[in-house]
Amino acid sequence: MALVIVAGFSVQLAMGRSSFSAPPLVHAHAIVFMGWVAIYLLQNVFAATGQAALHRRLGWIAAAWVVPMLILGFAVTLAIVRRGGVPFFFRPQQFLIFDPVSLLTFAGLTIAAILMRRQTDWHRRLHFCAMSILLGPGFGRLLPMPLLAPWAWEATLVVCLIFPLAGMWFDKRRSGRAHPAWSWGVAAMIGSLLVTEAITYSPVGDAIYRAAVAGSPGAAVAPLAFPAPPGPPAAG
Repeated sequence: MALVIVAGFSVQLAMGRSSFSAPPLVHAHAIVFMGWVAIYLLQNVFAATGQAALHRRLGWIAAAWVVPMLILGFAVTLAIVRRGGVPFFFRPQQFLIFDPVSLLTFAGLTIAAILMRRQTDWHRRLHFCAMSILLGPGFGRLLPMPLLAPWAWEATLVVCLIFPLAGMWFDKRRSGRAHPAWSWGVAAMIGSLLVTEAITYSPVGDAIYRAAVAGSPGAAVAPLAFPAPPGPPAAG
């Protein structure tokens, strides 16, 4: 999962579709979210090598880390929508809804994993599913997203399900049944998709979008129409 994230953003940078000239808010978002990837990797290393004390200490840092992730995730999404910069393969209103809903689903599964930390079989699987939700931006930079429209976001979420489904398969191979934590995790991911779709195409979604873009360039962008793709660079 960490490789998916690193590969996605590295490819984006190598192809010149992103740069380090992004606003400070984007840099803060990147540092915090990449920090979570590092924390998740370390937690797995500590658990696998029997370093329970370090695992517990870092676990409480991880619990607090979720708060700036939510704040910065919401802030970056809002900033993109307000400036009218939503990627052309996403509907702006859907983009405004699915990012926060995905983050709240991640936070919910993470909190559940923390609360069930003494039941390690549940704890590690719920954390695994929570991490899977964060793979959307990584996969989105590796998949041919323009070719997946109008279902680009839905397709990305389906690809993210590969990891928990692989966990279910591994459990069945090893013990003959999939642990119930996988079902809860997968249900949460699918539930986030259904909630996003329900809000996006409802009067509630319309109201949220209008409030979010009021007084900004994004107000001139049609909420449920796909933005025009970028044109070729100007000559001369």
